[in-house]
Amino acid sequence: MTNAKPTSATKPKPWTEVATYLVDVAMGRKPADVVIRNGRWLNVHSGEVIPGTDVAIAAGRFAYCGPNAGHAIGEGTKVVDAGGRYLVPGLCDAHMHVESGMVTVTEFCRAVIPHGTTSMFIDPHEIANVLGLPGVRLMHDEAVAMPINVHVQMPSCVPSAPGLEHAGAELTVADVAEAMTWENIIGLGEVMNFPGVAANDPVMSGEIAETVRAGKTVGGHYASPDLGLPFHGYVAGGAEDDHEGTRAEDAIARVRQGMKAMLRLGSAWYDVAAQIKAVTEGGIDPRNFILCTDDSHSGTLVHEGHMDRVVRHAISQGLKPVTAIQMATLNTAQHFRLEREIGSIAPGRLADLLIVSDLAQMTIDEVYGRGLRLAKAGKLEVDIAAYDYPQSAKNTVRLGKKLAAEDFDIFAPQGANEVRARVIGVIENQAPTRALEADLAVEDGLVAMDRRNDICQIALVERHRGTGGVTNAFVSGFGYVEDCAMASSVAHDAHHIIVVGTNKEDMALAVNRLGEVGGGVVLYSRGKELALVEMPIAGLMSDERAEIVAAKAEQLTEAMRKVGCSLNNAYMQHSLLALVVIPELRISDVGLVDVTTFRKVDLFV
Repeated sequence: MTNAKPTSATKPKPWTEVATYLVDVAMGRKPADVVIRNGRWLNVHSGEVIPGTDVAIAAGRFAYCGPNAGHAIGEGTKVVDAGGRYLVPGLCDAHMHVESGMVTVTEFCRAVIPHGTTSMFIDPHEIANVLGLPGVRLMHDEAVAMPINVHVQMPSCVPSAPGLEHAGAELTVADVAEAMTWENIIGLGEVMNFPGVAANDPVMSGEIAETVRAGKTVGGHYASPDLGLPFHGYVAGGAEDDHEGTRAEDAIARVRQGMKAMLRLGSAWYDVAAQIKAVTEGGIDPRNFILCTDDSHSGTLVHEGHMDRVVRHAISQGLKPVTAIQMATLNTAQHFRLEREIGSIAPGRLADLLIVSDLAQMTIDEVYGRGLRLAKAGKLEVDIAAYDYPQSAKNTVRLGKKLAAEDFDIFAPQGANEVRARVIGVIENQAPTRALEADLAVEDGLVAMDRRNDICQIALVERHRGTGGVTNAFVSGFGYVEDCAMASSVAHDAHHIIVVGTNKEDMALAVNRLGEVGGGVVLYSRGKELALVEMPIAGLMSDERAEIVAAKAEQLTEAMRKVGCSLNNAYMQHSLLALVVIPELRISDVGLVDVTTFRKVDLFV
């Protein structure tokens, strides 16, 4: 089965077209394509592990699951001996952004299939912020071509906070209505504009209504610790899940209101441990809890894993393995109304299956998708053709001018010798920031950074329309001790360029370099380029292999350490500093934004 190549012929037909064939295989009247014998069936429906189980696969679906599939074995049947190992449903990532992996959908799939991910629910709102509806369509069509199930959620908030940022595009209610007719759209992506929902904003309510009319799932994103009336108004507006909780009480509140609590473990978001206590200590029913990653960069995917990593972590936090796997399989399938298709090993479902030798450690020996073996011993066994993105999806970084050090000057109020400034405070391993304040010196009329107290400069450079606009502010938490600057064209959600640095000359060099290569992330120190990850597709994704991108990302991480940054996955923290829908303080092309009040605020207090 090595080097099998998925083709249109291997795409499974709808159950309605093969049901009678599955019946014949289950009854022994026709042979199965594959029979896996002597497995320990992890049954997510009953919560049992059932030894001595055979499964018969035909037409890319499970036909028989029981004690003896000998009757389904014919001359052409491939027989696999599981040798008493566990038969586990293929894992599902309920909420994620492919673009955060720095790679295309194709490369993302290549990276995660050996880790047991056979279904993904992707929200391409990153590319939507750059290219609009045509960008969503590009990723939708690429997803359809994959040998695993890659369902697409239509982005809901582009821009994420109207009036507080200007993205490269804007999506409307009509765009959402159109997308709901596409074959692979599974629902509406995270509705980040939670104040808009609570205020009955017509765009938000219109998009949600179109999704509900289409019978699809509405994704949530309530990024506030306030569980009072705004939260209740948001839930009443139609959101069906939420991955922005960070506390046990957040998960409990969502489940009590009929939502699914999505618990994420990404490259930089560690939100499972605190919230899973709602189940392990609070006794809350786990059926409404779902595991996801949200954002994982290529280094995490290649070196640490994907949903197997999340399940392993959830088990380490006290969940029974069966319960953790339910949260990454059946619970997800039920939420997206796909229980008859994915999420379990049961007749009629797509034959997405893992052979696992150690359940608690999620040691995955073999991965099957739609009845085809896709990976063995951590190695991909299928060829997935590269997806060719058109030129219109590239060359999207438009600076309008060559940046100079002076563009990052912050002028003090007339006559001031010192200023009290607002400072964005990074919180390690979490998406929220803190709204800090600091007293900063003034030198020759310019406000100085305070490297000794870990306060350096941040700037957002407009890159969609070539206005040359620069917003300057301060940030704390990266720990840079050398002259340096890191710039990224990945800057959720509007995806302008964010540059953080201790040296204005390096800041200018870093931004200009991204203009030359069409986007990505780059680190300079004292005029020298230390690391570069090129991302020419919308300034968000590389067109190289995932392992190559991961190597470049590792070089970036090491270079950041050398200039003093010890944060876990600091690049991910960097990329969220302009996300004006998550408290407390952010930067945008409009200015500095207080996300607790959703208002622009002055840099100086």
